Amino acid sequence: MSRLCLQLDVGNSSAKWRLVRDGAVVTRGAYRTDDTDSLAALLACADHLDDVWVSSVAGPEQESALQALVTKRWPVEPWFARTAATTGDLRNSYAEPVRMGVDRWLAMLGARDRNSGRLCVVDAGSALTIDLVSAAGEHEGGYIIPGPALMERALLLDTDRVRFAEDADYTLAPGTSTAEAVRHGIALAQAGAVSIALEQVTGSAPALLFCGGGGEALMQLLDQGGQWAPELVFEGLEVMAALRP
Repeated sequence: MSRLCLQLDVGNSSAKWRLVRDGAVVTRGAYRTDDTDSLAALLACADHLDDVWVSSVAGPEQESALQALVTKRWPVEPWFARTAATTGDLRNSYAEPVRMGVDRWLAMLGARDRNSGRLCVVDAGSALTIDLVSAAGEHEGGYIIPGPALMERALLLDTDRVRFAEDADYTLAPGTSTAEAVRHGIALAQAGAVSIALEQVTGSAPALLFCGGGGEALMQLLDQGGQWAPELVFEGLEVMAALRP
């Protein structure tokens, strides 16, 4: 019998969702995490749901609200993925694995499912995260850096004279106005962070995989090749779900 699964990737400010029927994506969308009406409307439109799988970095209150919305509409208990010490052959480097954001863990799982060699997973969202995984599946460590929106907000809050238009592009050329200097500086910081992270790697060069809302643009800025994989978190969610007892 056909099964319909709602998959959710809930971030700090926005969430992505997709409906998957027997392994094939039927439809997808996004909503702001503070806009529960959008999720309620989505649940109301689904003809039925067999499974609900969730990757969430939101707090317990938001997760409880999400769970209540789902169970009110359907007799389905959502499954929340959690970061583990090991999942399959992927092994966490954290002394307290649960402290790693589950989105990072799932992105690495999704990347490893695509490529069994050494990996560098770059997730460019609200934060820029860079994670290295050995060919044997060991998490070699990573970096967490404020994303472009957070960098801009810090400048606006803490620097009275820095005001800039929001239509300036993110490129690496030196800026010839305050707007350009801010946007180009942020682009330089993001691309530079990935480049310097890769310089710290000894031994074989890792395969680069990019995800997150700004991942494709960052990959183009770097111009070092790589693979654009926008649904790595969802792919990792499916890997973890398949490994459940």
